[in-house]
Amino acid sequence: MSDQKLQQLALAVIDTEARAVAALADEVREPSFTHACQFMLECKGRVVVTGMGKSGHIGGKIAATLASTGTPAFFVHPGEASHGDLGMITTSDVVLALSNSGETTEIITILPLIKRLHVPLIAMTGNPESTLAQEATASITVRVEKEACPLDLAPTASTTAALAMGDALAISLLESRGFTEEDFARSHPGGALGRRLLLLIDDLMHTGDAIPMVETDTLLSSALMEMTRKGLGMTVVVDGAGQLIGVFTDGDLRRAIDHKIDVHEASVSDVMTTDCKTVHPGMLAAEALQIMDSTKINALPVVNDNNKLVGALNMHDLLRAGVV
Repeated sequence: MSDQKLQQLALAVIDTEARAVAALADEVREPSFTHACQFMLECKGRVVVTGMGKSGHIGGKIAATLASTGTPAFFVHPGEASHGDLGMITTSDVVLALSNSGETTEIITILPLIKRLHVPLIAMTGNPESTLAQEATASITVRVEKEACPLDLAPTASTTAALAMGDALAISLLESRGFTEEDFARSHPGGALGRRLLLLIDDLMHTGDAIPMVETDTLLSSALMEMTRKGLGMTVVVDGAGQLIGVFTDGDLRRAIDHKIDVHEASVSDVMTTDCKTVHPGMLAAEALQIMDSTKINALPVVNDNNKLVGALNMHDLLRAGVV
């Protein structure tokens, strides 16, 4: 088969599925969509999603999307539900059942049990006249003209439509709940967004003996040794009370050598940077990164509200934590 023919087949699939998704706009304007949203917003428990076969795979993804966007949800396999897992559904829950035909045996079998719990049943089906649709408290139609499969058999356009409708529900609920970036980060602590929005300077900074620190009368050579031992690319300069006076960095060293300053005779106060950037405990690590990026520096002293040194942070700490 030629490359051109393969591309034509693929484009036909994309066109079919795009039209199937676009057609969902009319269904979203129906009262059943908003009724389904209201049932899930008012749910005191969890949204229990169920579906068989390909619909089950889509249902699992919808449950995961709901759960990560502020609507507690989980997936229950309908075949397992009739063998004990139905006990996972409580009277505080809402059930979302997916079936393109609306007549899936495993789903229909558990309908009487779901109805007995008196919980809202939301159907997502391609057949509004089906048993599932008729038994549902709210029924969302995701009917497609045809599958993208040339045999019109393999679930393709229908599963894409169901997935898109699931996303429409999830994001509508997200907006209704006022779900924020911080809320999203709390449910994704291991992701880049979670690290950026949750990780504090306090979690990463070096404290105690790990802080490279000298006093103002320290010889430059001794300050260099302190900077080398602690490995942060700088040493902080403080007074006798621990108040920040300045920093001595690799850049300060290069400038001192350029001015032919004797590192064995000069004190660190002769070459240090006094108007240095600082950060405070409680700030996000991402804020420290922004300061480093904008000022082209690689390390920062951490001071409290009284300008007393409490820690130190460098770019490598942010890299290791995945903030960068």
